[in-house]
Amino acid sequence: MATALEDFGSPAIESPRARRQRPGQRSRTNFELYSWIFMRLSGVLLVVLVLGHLLIMNVMDGGVQRLNFGFVAGRWSSPFWQTWDLLQLWLAELHGTNGLRTVINDYAERDGTRLWLKMLLYTSAGLVLVLGTLVIFTFDPNIG
Repeated sequence: MATALEDFGSPAIESPRARRQRPGQRSRTNFELYSWIFMRLSGVLLVVLVLGHLLIMNVMDGGVQRLNFGFVAGRWSSPFWQTWDLLQLWLAELHGTNGLRTVINDYAERDGTRLWLKMLLYTSAGLVLVLGTLVIFTFDPNIG
């Protein structure tokens, strides 16, 4: 027995097929979703780290007058403070890089421009992360 739609000459609906990837087409990933989640989580953690940093460095125990080479040397002799500052450095750099990557994607119209701007961004971010990490872990308080 024919259904009502077949009576009117409508074509039968085929079952859906799996998407085929065309040559040169990238597969879809959830990178942007993970990037969005990272921005929210790193932002919350950065607020805690930066406010703690400002409170300790500028408000407690006499304020800015006590900040000098000896203070930094004493602070970085503790693995806790090295980890605190390393987390702050890495999260701030990755958070800012991710935000600027989004701006580049939104406003750079040509693919070539977008590519070069991102290469410059990633190179500078990598350089800052490597040098900052080296400074934190190789700091020598006995200089001079």
